Amino acid sequence: MDVNGTVAEGFEPVREAFVRNFEVLGERGAAVAVYRGGHKVVDLWCGTKDVDGTEPWQRGTAQIVRSATKGVVAAALLLLHQRGELDLDAPVGEYWPQYKAAGKERTRVWHLLAHRAGVPVLDRPLTPARALDPVAAAEAVAAQAPVWEPGTDHGYHAQTYGWLTGELVRRVTGREIGDWIADEIAGPVGADLWLGLPPGETARVGRVAQVDPPADPAAALRIRPKRAVADAYADPDSLTRRAFAAITPQPDENDPAYRAAVLPASNGIATADGLARVYASLIGEVDGGTRLFTPETAELAGAERSAGPDRVLVVSTRFGLGHMLHGATSPLLSPASFGHPGRGGSLGFADPDAGVAFGYVTNGFRKSVTADPRAQALLRAVRNAVLP
Repeated sequence: MDVNGTVAEGFEPVREAFVRNFEVLGERGAAVAVYRGGHKVVDLWCGTKDVDGTEPWQRGTAQIVRSATKGVVAAALLLLHQRGELDLDAPVGEYWPQYKAAGKERTRVWHLLAHRAGVPVLDRPLTPARALDPVAAAEAVAAQAPVWEPGTDHGYHAQTYGWLTGELVRRVTGREIGDWIADEIAGPVGADLWLGLPPGETARVGRVAQVDPPADPAAALRIRPKRAVADAYADPDSLTRRAFAAITPQPDENDPAYRAAVLPASNGIATADGLARVYASLIGEVDGGTRLFTPETAELAGAERSAGPDRVLVVSTRFGLGHMLHGATSPLLSPASFGHPGRGGSLGFADPDAGVAFGYVTNGFRKSVTADPRAQALLRAVRNAVLP
């Protein structure tokens, strides 16, 4: 297996796990990066840039990271809070008056981040064209009546999270969230990460697709998904299906227009290093330079705001202020970790206690939502390298 890149002493098991992902778990093309103490200790890539191609993955190859985008967006709102521009306890309507419609006047800013806003679905799903129009999408979510009283429960806002947070950033800063992240996060830390892909970067991004895992004879002996979860995904009227169908039909993730647009819940594009580098900057100085979060904000990012049965994902989940937290259905490095997976593949997170930041991107998406087996294999290797 022709794996490119380097690992620091003590992190050799990460390379072994990465190779095994290709040899056993059917990986097509992927990269993983790990920082510790602000310095890169793992930088690996292998396979093809396109899931269905032959051109090799290069050091700078980037991929769409789906919901791993949400963690970067959460960092943007926490930075605005850190700078005194956004009050997390204020009513959303204080910044966005139209949002007070349909019984949402008591919704707090932190409810949006912690998936407690009660608007994970749209009664009238958006077409892909309307979903890419930030004004139309914001109007739709502002008009939507909540399906539970805001603040009283939690459920994963798979797509609406992006329109809620994106519009809030625009109202507070006067700038589109993709531009704000480019100027205030990715640019200062030198991260190859975009929300709204610039024309000059299109050649670096590979084609993605849903792929089936290799046949596993032992799979029949394993525990099947809980019936409630399977039923929720099968029922077109469930909150689960409706939340993931807020854009209908599903957009083409390889469409240049989709990649150039800004969907803060789902269409960020990054290299593995870019994703890890952003998270490294949230918990310390990167390469002796930029640090974005103060220790107090990093602590805030990892503080639990929602936990227990998720009304959308059905299983139990844990969220802080926009980040998923370590738990049974979203295993990260340790209880101190905060980050976000992308459905079917990518993962980015930081662990302030261990001083570790992690980024994994792939061009082959699986059916998993919160714990992809390839990312988890890499994560276990990192855990063994840094935790006693």
